Parts: sequence; structure tokens; C-alpha cells
Amino acid sequence: MVSVESQMLPLGTKAPDFALPNTVNNQEVTLEKARGTSATLVFFISNHCPYVIHVRDHFKEIYDDYNSRGVSFIAISANDIESYPVDAPEQMKELAEEKGWQFPYCYDESQQVAKSYKAACTPDFFLFDGNLKLYYRGQMDASRPKSDRPVTGKDLRSALDSLLEGNEPPEVQIPSIGCNIKWKSGNEPDYFG
Repeated sequence: MVSVESQMLPLGTKAPDFALPNTVNNQEVTLEKARGTSATLVFFISNHCPYVIHVRDHFKEIYDDYNSRGVSFIAISANDIESYPVDAPEQMKELAEEKGWQFPYCYDESQQVAKSYKAACTPDFFLFDGNLKLYYRGQMDASRPKSDRPVTGKDLRSALDSLLEGNEPPEVQIPSIGCNIKWKSGNEPDYFG
């Protein structure tokens, strides 16, 4: 397991569009169709990553607290399933159903969507405002696997509240940290320096 930090895409960046299959119902999800009226959270996760496993039971709770306020959630996995078959679409669907997720869990087979967002790790969160401009990118909270800090979603919730209240983006945004996205051989992005 290689741990990496978010690339911290510049605030104000327009959300890259995409069309991906939702593994839960096999319907195509586009950013335009799935965006929220107030905000849109695009987040990159995977089934097997210990950092995601550590926080994923809180995704439904955060969704339940903010979806009725015009915030849409779109989860995406871009991992190479030849090397990591546990991240395959069938297993993604099983996990989403087991956890009761009401948001799409999309599969980025080409990994081009992950690259367009400069996603680096799982989990990697990108919160866009109602105009699809990047408002927050960073950690869900300070908890990590094997840490003594409880999972609260504090940083992400604070950013969501701030956006919904019409405030400027938080000045301090701490990068998310997690497993590196499992790039296909020869498909590694060039944004790691």
C-alpha cells in the first residue's frame, strides 16, 4: 500500500465533465445530469483501500444530512481491476448495496476522469459549488486507520456548511491522504512531478 496526498487542484477550477456507468443500476451518469442545485461532491474511492474502509460507513450519514439541501454525491472508482479484482464493478455494486448508498458509485475504466480531476488517492474529495467551481478539496477529517482520532467528517462537513451558507472557501484545506489510485501499467498520470 502506497500512501499519497491529494494534488490539491486549484480552487475555482471548473468540474471536468464525464459520462460513466453507475455500477449500482448500470445507468450512465453525467456530471450535468447528476449535479446538485447547491453543490456537487465528486469523490474517488475504492473497495479495498484501508483509508476508504476506515471512513466509508460515514458516507451515507453525510449524504443523508446534505442531499436534501441540494448537494449531490458522485463516488468514482478508477482502480485497475486486473490487478485489484476486488474493485471490479460487480463488487462495487455489492458494496454500495450493502452500505445503503443512494448516490452513484461509478466505474472509470479508462482512468481518464480520475486524470481530469487530478485524483491521486482514495479517498480524494472534490466539492464544487452550484456553478461547478471547485470550492473545497481535501480530507474528510483528521482520522486515519489505526489512529486514535474518531471519524467525524468534520473538515468535509465544515466545507459543506460554509458553501451552503454562502461563505468564501475555507482558507485552510488539508490534503486527503490514502492509497494511491491503482493506475494501469503505462497509464500513470504526469502530475506527480
